[in-house]
Amino acid sequence: MEDKNVVLCGASAYEQKYYFNKAFSKLPQSIQDELHIICVLFTEEIGGVLTLSFDEEGNLQFTTEAKESDYMYDDIGSGLMIKEIQKSRRELLEELELFYKVVFLKQKVEF
Repeated sequence: MEDKNVVLCGASAYEQKYYFNKAFSKLPQSIQDELHIICVLFTEEIGGVLTLSFDEEGNLQFTTEAKESDYMYDDIGSGLMIKEIQKSRRELLEELELFYKVVFLKQKVEF
């Protein structure tokens, strides 16, 4: 089955790199910076790889993975930190979903 998620950004503790999808370059720089901070802080504290992507309906998904040999990866902390990010950055994440639905999925938004 083909994965139809569109990656927004991600970070890897292994390569110590951050990735931002240039298709989202229309986002304000302040939001791009905030996403960078979220991803890098997550991987520095938890380890592994964090990816933020949109599913087919435009919902923002947090995906983490770790190498099998990575005994320092905090699986429980990963879930807790994602929940904390979703709670503390709720408005930002909802706005990102709205942006994706309008710009990429061409959905009409009613207020």
